[in-house]
Amino acid sequence: MIIEDKLRDIQSHAAEIADQMNSGTVTGAELTRLSKEYSQLSEILPLVDEYFQIKRGIDDANEMLHDAELKSIAAQQLNDLNHALPEIEKKLQIALLPRDEADDNSVIMEIRAGVGGEESALFAGDLYNQYKSYALRHGWKVEVIEEAATSLHGYKEVIFKVDGVGAYARLKFESGIHRVQRVPETEASGRIHTSAASVAVMPEAKDIDVVIDDKDIRIDVFRASGAGGQHVNKTDSAVRITHFPTGIVVTCQNERSQFQNKALAMDILRSKLYEQQRAAQENASNASRKSMVGSGDRSEKIRTYNFPEQRVTDHRIKLTLYKLDDILAGGPALDEMIDALTAADQLERLANME
Repeated sequence: MIIEDKLRDIQSHAAEIADQMNSGTVTGAELTRLSKEYSQLSEILPLVDEYFQIKRGIDDANEMLHDAELKSIAAQQLNDLNHALPEIEKKLQIALLPRDEADDNSVIMEIRAGVGGEESALFAGDLYNQYKSYALRHGWKVEVIEEAATSLHGYKEVIFKVDGVGAYARLKFESGIHRVQRVPETEASGRIHTSAASVAVMPEAKDIDVVIDDKDIRIDVFRASGAGGQHVNKTDSAVRITHFPTGIVVTCQNERSQFQNKALAMDILRSKLYEQQRAAQENASNASRKSMVGSGDRSEKIRTYNFPEQRVTDHRIKLTLYKLDDILAGGPALDEMIDALTAADQLERLANME
């Protein structure tokens, strides 16, 4: 069978990589590449082993059916194994789907307040705290790159980095418009208002992903403003980078040194260019599709947080969880939502392959 030949090839390839890594002749970048490939295969190998174990069990049970004393036991085993086989086949199909090359990357996230004034800014702050708590719960590091806070501790805009392996795989479906329905702190009459904030999630690009030519950018430095003490008013530590070919402008002033702000601004620029390249490649190969989990466009309404009913609804997969507090706290309920989105995307990609 073709599927079994492919699975045996995976087992053989994994064994070859293990032999290479253990030989002591591979070092440096090649060893890193092999280690990453073996790590990815290691996630599939237990499923492959389970598949062949079930297949062998079915063969053995069919043989036992010819033995009068073992026939009833064999029939029960065969029934159990025949039910288990489609489940492991589905798991293998999902595991063998082409991986997004950016799934293991860290991410740059941008949250911007939308319609709704101060209430929208407060909601943007809620979303930032949600993702910060979620990241820390997963053992990832969070670093604010740029922020524009309001007097009530909301954010007109906040840009931050979530640094951790697999962050993009978990957070990539969060891009889009998030709506909130609640009685604002600024509302005296107790009426429910609807406001919104946009979220953008970009995989962090490495130097090898995006090459930026010095002649394509202009770097301006200026004195930072806002929070930060007297230092921000005395030195030209803030950095603005303009990328001429795309018109992208990135500003960073949160760090105390010009060097740090420049490094962070370049990180953001590389990530924005990387995301553009990925979108262009998808369009060129006709791989871009209208997915049930959305296009990642920040103008698409994806989720509503309703405080009076304590519910959160994801409109892409029509999932509602009455666990608003836990989701906003970045708790297990947010993982439940993300797991459902990931599963929906996997099922859709499987359907497109058939």
